[in-house]
Amino acid sequence: MRRLLEFVRRLRRASGSPPRHKTPVGSARGRCVILVVAFTSSALAGDLQPAGLATTRTDLNPKDQARVTAITRPTTDFFKPEQFELMQGGAGTSRKDVSRDSFSQSSANITFEEEGDFKLGNALFRKNWVSSPSSTQASDGLGPLFNERACQNCHLKDGRGRPPQGDAGTKSMFLRLARDASSAEEKAALADHRVLNFPDPVYGTQLQELAVPGLRGEGRMHVDYQERQVTLADGTVISLRKPSYSVVDPGYGPLDPRTTLSPRLTPPMIGLGLIEQIASADILAHADPDDRNGDGISGKPNIARDGQSGEPTLGRFGWKAQTASIRQQAADAFAGDIGISTPEEPKHWGDCTAAQAKCLAMPNGVQRRLGPVEAPPPVMDLVTFYSQNLAVPARRGLDRPDVLAGKKIFYEIGCIACHTPKFVTRRGTPNTAQAFQLIWPYSDFLLHDMGPDLADGQSVGEATGNEWRTPPLWGIGLTETVNGNSFFLHDGRARSLTEAILWHGGEAQKARNRFAAANAADRDALLKFLESL
Repeated sequence: MRRLLEFVRRLRRASGSPPRHKTPVGSARGRCVILVVAFTSSALAGDLQPAGLATTRTDLNPKDQARVTAITRPTTDFFKPEQFELMQGGAGTSRKDVSRDSFSQSSANITFEEEGDFKLGNALFRKNWVSSPSSTQASDGLGPLFNERACQNCHLKDGRGRPPQGDAGTKSMFLRLARDASSAEEKAALADHRVLNFPDPVYGTQLQELAVPGLRGEGRMHVDYQERQVTLADGTVISLRKPSYSVVDPGYGPLDPRTTLSPRLTPPMIGLGLIEQIASADILAHADPDDRNGDGISGKPNIARDGQSGEPTLGRFGWKAQTASIRQQAADAFAGDIGISTPEEPKHWGDCTAAQAKCLAMPNGVQRRLGPVEAPPPVMDLVTFYSQNLAVPARRGLDRPDVLAGKKIFYEIGCIACHTPKFVTRRGTPNTAQAFQLIWPYSDFLLHDMGPDLADGQSVGEATGNEWRTPPLWGIGLTETVNGNSFFLHDGRARSLTEAILWHGGEAQKARNRFAAANAADRDALLKFLESL
């Protein structure tokens, strides 16, 4: 906790006040009423105020604060939709017809010129990289060890991945490899947030199943499932599957016995630019690491080094909130998933380790005329812009009686304790398309203990082996439409939203139990609400 408070102290000192500007309500940039939120949390304030820290925004005048505090307060009226609820991604919400491309639309409020950048970024996101040397020099640099050749191959249709199916393998789920600190020096590095954890000494940070010609892959992920039955209060029986993970046919000897395996399913890409522009103070105001208010919910932030400034900052992306920005998330994926170096991660041999001499002896794809890395700054600029501007789809059927009844149940059984309905993005954003937007992600972007059944045993920064970031729920009802499956949670073990809820434990145990105790009509209504998001 002391490390966490010191981080927040530095964050507030460095944040300053962003510049203020006005966006006309009803303009092309502000088709939704554009407001800014100022949260308060008595539990967190009790921890932070003695250190001289505020938990409110610094870019708001008192009038703004009063307006947005009112608009972001959880509703108590479930007889009709809330104002602006249809546009869950703010003015950038996509209103296009539902289809397999529902997650691949650009933000509705970017300019005509920016649409060109979005399309170029999409082309690079879909681009297949090739092994070196190659005649297509601008595409050189794949691997040498890798999981996929293109971003789109993991984020199919910009949506959710799926776990391996039998012996068919997977293109959209992988195993993260890590161990805890084992020396005073390593513990100091963790305490200073210079590292998040420590890789396997041979296999690195991620199991790479594929390799360029002449090199062997690192092995294959294998999943075994054991079915367990859960009987709900009304007698309904639900079968859950408990996975266990192993590495089959390891190519470079056994893994270190201290190495943990953490399966990670690729998450949807929608709304990332809006999440990036939620004010840090708004997220921190929901944190209650010591459960000072006694509600059993003790969300806490993770801390990551900013890829450009090197300063510790708030993590908000990834299953463990281990990454602070979309650009860094993209750079990490280029290096870890494809084996492509970027200015942020100049790793020409990707995740190859010193123990993999043959891998390090392979040619890389650096073209000096294009720069010192395989994906130079223009590539990163466009891929980042694309990732920041994938639109959130509009709500569907939000005024239906069963959806409104399900929303009421969602609130009443305590889901919003972690799945915070609304935020408003900050002023002074790099792109005004994301500025001052009322959005509905249904996440607090904090870490929560989800109990032993969902634990992966892998610590990542401040996140323990039991903790996960609350995932946003917007778009969750379109999973089947976009990706042709209904696999949920970090490892896709849940085959339906019902299964996903029943796996909740730890801080979410009470809400899960209330769902299990509800009658079939109420459970179905709650699911209809989720499907409308």
